Amino acid sequence: MIIRQLPDHLINQIAAGEVIERPAAAVKELVENSIDAGATQIDIDLRDGGKSLILIRDNGCGMSAQDLKLATQRHATSKLPNDDLVNINHLGFRGEALPSIGSVSRLIIKSKPQNDNEAWQISIEGGNKSDTTPAAHDKGTSIEVRDLFYATPARLKFLKSERSEYGAVKDIIMRIAMAFPHIGFKLSHEGKVKLNLTPEIGDQETQKKQRLSAILGKDFGENNFKVSAVRDDVAISGYSSYPTLNRATNQYQHVFVNGRPVKDRLLLGCIRAAYMDVLHHGRHPICALFITVPASHVDVNVHPAKSEVRFREAGHIRGLIITALKAGLMEGGQITSSTLSHQTLGKMTSHASPSLPYSRGKTAAVPRQYAYPNQGLNEAVQNFYAPQEEEVKQDQLSDFQPSARVEKIPNEELHTANILGAARAQIHENYIVAQSHEGLVIVDQHAAHERIVYEKLKNQIDGNNIVSQGLLVPEIIDLDDSQINSIEDNQELLQKFGVQIERFGTDSVAVQSLPAIMGSKVNIKKLIQDIVDEILEHDTTEKIQKSLFEILSSAACHGSIRSGRRLNADEMNALLRQMEETTNSGHCNHGRPTYITLKLEDIEKLFGRR
Repeated sequence: MIIRQLPDHLINQIAAGEVIERPAAAVKELVENSIDAGATQIDIDLRDGGKSLILIRDNGCGMSAQDLKLATQRHATSKLPNDDLVNINHLGFRGEALPSIGSVSRLIIKSKPQNDNEAWQISIEGGNKSDTTPAAHDKGTSIEVRDLFYATPARLKFLKSERSEYGAVKDIIMRIAMAFPHIGFKLSHEGKVKLNLTPEIGDQETQKKQRLSAILGKDFGENNFKVSAVRDDVAISGYSSYPTLNRATNQYQHVFVNGRPVKDRLLLGCIRAAYMDVLHHGRHPICALFITVPASHVDVNVHPAKSEVRFREAGHIRGLIITALKAGLMEGGQITSSTLSHQTLGKMTSHASPSLPYSRGKTAAVPRQYAYPNQGLNEAVQNFYAPQEEEVKQDQLSDFQPSARVEKIPNEELHTANILGAARAQIHENYIVAQSHEGLVIVDQHAAHERIVYEKLKNQIDGNNIVSQGLLVPEIIDLDDSQINSIEDNQELLQKFGVQIERFGTDSVAVQSLPAIMGSKVNIKKLIQDIVDEILEHDTTEKIQKSLFEILSSAACHGSIRSGRRLNADEMNALLRQMEETTNSGHCNHGRPTYITLKLEDIEKLFGRR
């Protein structure tokens, strides 16, 4: 077999297969070039989802005739002035996008430099390049891509429907727009404007928040907490949603490294770890995190499409992200999403008829018998606060006790100024109705107390007070060298969680002890194998912590106030006060809300008072 040099057009087509896999990839490369050119407005027009036409116009610095010739050559770029692949400060730097796109489509580029009076154009069709010629064009650059992949029909067969391809382009534009709020983006499809983001004004933080609200929606804009942390040369910033505002997939999680949108398993794993004990499995928060690191500390050249990165100190980055998210969760952990209140109000209906419904020609329904018979208002209030005759036996109750600070005070002097207000009633033996200075609060007593008990149990772990229980017979597990080495390298961390493992022979380990709270029903072999797999993949011991939290969550559920228990006024108010003092009390261990609020002005609107 004779070795030969491939022709240029074939080399470009191979490169296009790596870089330009679909219209969205072409749009990404071209938009990134516009951003690198200093554009403040970028317009994108599509036909057939980008299959038949992609037209991108910007007001960037533009290119001269000589630059146009070089820009369409392979590995020609203006973004590596010192030939330094370690310190990369631009989005596009490979110099492959334009020649790759031109090799599989009909490409026309028109450009005019900012300080020049002449505009130029060049065209490439299936890899065949024309000479540069004068053109009529405003300052900036326009790139027209027609019939993408016409020169490679095999690639064309793998494209999805027009709607899917357009959706992928829109997703790319929105991700890029989040990182550059000072730039305007307009996306049109089939002649109709689908997305129009004007440049945001104000300082950087204001611009970022306004752009995120415009893209991720009003609900996110109203129900997020700020994420901010700095350690050494690494900075984390952004916004993330409260646990009660979540989605079924992680596609609403956006991570940026030095302004570059990336989809990295390590970074998404950090978000999952931070929300581990505040969101139920299968639910994901909405967030946009911006990571700023020195260019020399991150490798953005590990993937042809530059969608993945590799950090020099991945553990350092991971720890900082989790710490920043957990700090934000703790600060806003007592807040529930306002969307819950809107949904509640939406479920309420008004009845125009002043009379109660009745059944004509049928036996009237028997009214429900409530605990308090028909009586005067003052007498009813006194009976409500009086001890009930039917008390549940003490051994059937949880360990919840009223706070010593709660005093029995007259009804009109209840302290409604507290965040959760003062208890007014209990309905269906599970929901506490409280009055706050802003309106009405409805509390799920079981979910609320479950979080309180859970946080108390968690403090045992956070305080390194985990009781370790030795196994009567050590569990012998066969592992290979790399797995055993990973365990030995993390011995100190494993012992912190009450796990003691020793090498047993050359290819096995002996599990000597586990946390006592795990009991005897745990599958030790599966637990250790999961821990080892996680250490090898993510260099963490999140699995053991997650297993402990699941056990504590179950214990908290069984040890909290049960649904159906009647509480007196002191007990209800004591629960509200403890919620106000407890971390993450706005949601239970499974991510469900512990309370919802209804503002007085919204209630008045229901009754036509506003």
